Amino acid sequence: MIVYFISGLAADRRVFRNISLPEGYEARYLDWIDPVRKETLEEYSLRLAGGIDRSAPFGLIGMSMGGMIAAEIAKKYPAEFIVLISSIASASHFPAFYRFLGRAGVHRLIPASFLKSASVLKRLFEPGTMTDKKLLTQIILDSDPVFIRWALAAVLKWRSTDPPENYLHIHGTRDSILPLRLVRPTHVIKNGGHMMVLSRASEINEILRQHLLPPNTGSSSS
Repeated sequence: MIVYFISGLAADRRVFRNISLPEGYEARYLDWIDPVRKETLEEYSLRLAGGIDRSAPFGLIGMSMGGMIAAEIAKKYPAEFIVLISSIASASHFPAFYRFLGRAGVHRLIPASFLKSASVLKRLFEPGTMTDKKLLTQIILDSDPVFIRWALAAVLKWRSTDPPENYLHIHGTRDSILPLRLVRPTHVIKNGGHMMVLSRASEINEILRQHLLPPNTGSSSS
């Protein structure tokens, strides 16, 4: 079965380099496409879904913003399973401060270059090896500032409160972007930060191994 990976804001497929799927699954990646001006996260998600071969069963794994997009895709094109990593399935799990920023439009006043610099600095203080931190720094520096500005606005204005019915949600106790106290994960990784997809991949891989059944025996379970 094909499993489509969707990365987070200011990130790309490289953040999944340490993730291994169980036997019988094949990884593919939905790389970012250019957004349309004033496009909502819901609208963008359906356009991104154009990269999915829907003639056969598929799974979705989304990290951070990618998890929100996976949840939106699954509303129209039901997946065999959805895995959210360091993400949320409903906008109601956003910190109230984020919702305020979205309503006030404060994000429009912040230069994209500043956002990239701040992201690099923050990642340096997150748990992980120096190799992972160097990779994250390069990923952020390679990111498109135009896309970052659109994505930040789209995420802050996301209003969906209708999460998928069945999904795995893996979250870290030290996630400073989407605090654990506000979300409802099915699996918690102690001391895992927002970018634990790199630093705690072995634990994430074990959860996937336990919960993703071989494709020829039926659907996954949560």
